[in-house]
Amino acid sequence: MRLQTMQYALILACGCMVVADALAADAAGVVKTLKGTVQVERAGTSSGAAIGSEVYGSDRIVTGPQSSVGITLRDNTQLSAGANTILDLNKFAFNTTTHDGVLDATVKRGSLAVISGKLAKANPDAVRFSTPTTTLGVRGTAFIIEVGGNGEGAR
Repeated sequence: MRLQTMQYALILACGCMVVADALAADAAGVVKTLKGTVQVERAGTSSGAAIGSEVYGSDRIVTGPQSSVGITLRDNTQLSAGANTILDLNKFAFNTTTHDGVLDATVKRGSLAVISGKLAKANPDAVRFSTPTTTLGVRGTAFIIEVGGNGEGAR
């Protein structure tokens, strides 16, 4: 009977590790730098970002006045959002083995500097950045997007 209990415990432990790995894999990236006030809006809630905070493919990142945030995505894409920016990460998926996936983001207002990662290098057509008036395909390795005025603050 004791052997059976140990087997169940081992199965449960392995299952928990698989679930934890799957949840961690869902994170699009992590906050690497932070200045001022930065909010992450997710599933109708808002929380303050901190260095090390995970961001997900459906998050909205909002920077305050005189604030900025640097995010590194799982494919090593680097995003740097300036003051008064609203950035929607519409979708992010990345396979670390094949480098397949998708990156779809919208800059509603403010500025975003981008250094492309493995996804854009392997499949440029899978990476898209949009603004209220333009959609950009990635063909280079580094670029800056600026949306003047109020942009579109509402989701």
